[in-house]
Amino acid sequence: MLKEQLIVRAKTILEQNWKNGFTIPTSRLYPFQWNWDSGFVAMGLIHYDVSKAIQEIQSLFSGQWENGMVPHILFHSEKETTYFPNFDFWQSSVNKGAPDMPKSSGITQPPVMGFVLENLLKVSGMHPDVVDFAKAIYPKVVKYHRYFYEYRDPHKEKLFFMYHPWESGRDNSPLWDESLNRIEIKQGDIPAYQRRDTSIADASERPTQDQYDRYVYLLQLGKKYQYDGPEIAEESPFLIQDSMMNALLIKSNKSLSSVGQMLDLDHGEIDEWIQESEKNYRQKFWSDQLSSFASYDLRSQEQIPMKEVGGLIPLYAGLATENQADQMASYLSDLHQNGYFLCPSFDVHHPRFDSKRYWRGPIWPHMNWMVAHGMVAYGKHELAKVIREDTVHLIENFGFFEYYEAQKDIAESNAHGYGGNHFSWTASTLINILKNN
Repeated sequence: MLKEQLIVRAKTILEQNWKNGFTIPTSRLYPFQWNWDSGFVAMGLIHYDVSKAIQEIQSLFSGQWENGMVPHILFHSEKETTYFPNFDFWQSSVNKGAPDMPKSSGITQPPVMGFVLENLLKVSGMHPDVVDFAKAIYPKVVKYHRYFYEYRDPHKEKLFFMYHPWESGRDNSPLWDESLNRIEIKQGDIPAYQRRDTSIADASERPTQDQYDRYVYLLQLGKKYQYDGPEIAEESPFLIQDSMMNALLIKSNKSLSSVGQMLDLDHGEIDEWIQESEKNYRQKFWSDQLSSFASYDLRSQEQIPMKEVGGLIPLYAGLATENQADQMASYLSDLHQNGYFLCPSFDVHHPRFDSKRYWRGPIWPHMNWMVAHGMVAYGKHELAKVIREDTVHLIENFGFFEYYEAQKDIAESNAHGYGGNHFSWTASTLINILKNN
């Protein structure tokens, strides 16, 4: 298919998923506004519709809490009932700083808005409307970043924790299995609930019921403490400093500092965050055993010894040494030469690898986009080209799905990708790749 035809298809999906001011990831399965989804979507929209790209982020920040947190879901409509947990289950109003409207979840997601803002400015060629928007949204993004250090950094390392797998964006990754297994659910710990996802998507591609019970348990724990980080940190059996989330916060801080310089805005506090967090990140998250970066379990006080795509994202933030980048590039090159599309979301050699199930092996286009940029930053242009070509190939041949089969021999017999169809960040990622962004 011609490049122009693919872009037209991608634009059509984004237009179909546009809901009067924001973009849903996909209908039925995810019918609301998601935090980091909107960031990636805005970077696709900016290529052809400046106004919509701006509205996308403005809509997201309409749900910002007084403490600075930007929730992972905004429930702009209370009529949509195909999603669980819906706004009535989250009860975000238990936190007095949560806005009455829009309703929201009580957790956040990977902080991408700093680098998204820089991207919008550059791709738009410093369009006057984008410049005005950036100046207005800048202090709100800074406040969002400050939230992580004030509410999620108990040891004052400038590294923050998450207390729910959904915050990581890699909800069902095997990374979280041991930590989740500490949760012992007794009768009465969680209310009765009805999942919606398995009635819409193939259950074999979704989290198990046992895992979902633990997700609900942690949601209830957050609700118990009004979604207040410090108190949750004292009780939660699941407390992780995620290598990817922290890398993306550092990347976004660097981008915010650059935006501050471009627009003559105060970035002194941000520069201090960068200096301290970079140093502590490199000391805490690199694993010689894995030849990759690894997340850190604050409960067991040790790294989580599993290789996964989030461990490659620090390349995008410039956190790896040249030698470390070489090791990660070698891992991907071996996969490329041995029958895999790039980049599988989990270690293909690990017994928990599942190339079909949510975040336990399949490929996610927006992750590939970040890894490819990271490879370019370290001069590995050929490998970045392979990652981009694989991404385009998967979308072109298997549709605009949420995620894709990583094993080439299995993919050949598939009629389509996995998860939700007509997926927004898949469409926006394709636009960015084909526009050489």
